[in-house]
Amino acid sequence: MQLIESIRTCNRRLENIAWHNERLNRSRRDLFGASHEIDLREAIAVPAALSRKLHKCRVLYGPEIQQVEFIPYQRKTINNFELVQADHLDYAHKYADRSQLEKLLSDSTADEIIIVKNGLLTDASFANLCFFDGQKWWTPALPLLPGTKRAKLLAEGRIHPADIRPADLRFFKKIKLINAVSVFSLPVRSLQSCWR
Repeated sequence: MQLIESIRTCNRRLENIAWHNERLNRSRRDLFGASHEIDLREAIAVPAALSRKLHKCRVLYGPEIQQVEFIPYQRKTINNFELVQADHLDYAHKYADRSQLEKLLSDSTADEIIIVKNGLLTDASFANLCFFDGQKWWTPALPLLPGTKRAKLLAEGRIHPADIRPADLRFFKKIKLINAVSVFSLPVRSLQSCWR
């Protein structure tokens, strides 16, 4: 079993590294029984030739780090969403095998999906969700994968957890997709209310 960390790297600097360290070491403990901690600041050498543009540092690991690569980041174009029911889906750790998520997305006619599990909104295929009601930003209380950017924003009090159902979407003005590397913001009117 392999896992990944995707770390935003801009101006040759690894960002939000404390949150990535926490998740990587928690996953190593939970899944492999690893007792020693890895500090990604020490384990990752940013190549001298890497440009200052935005990159995704992709760390592939199991009990130990297996591979580190830097990939120029390309923003995904999203114009619409589809709500997709997936009560069976388990993605509690950032697994390298994303085939279940990719299948849900490929079966959809929309640019991106919003995954509904047990009647509650969880995540998009590649990011956590945030919804703006005109006063506050809310995030699903039970995401498939608690992301590092989401954890940071929660700790800072900038977003708030809540159980959000598909019927609640009418109360929101904007949607944001947040992951470690990027933030996408769109008005909720782009949401298609079609179910699988």
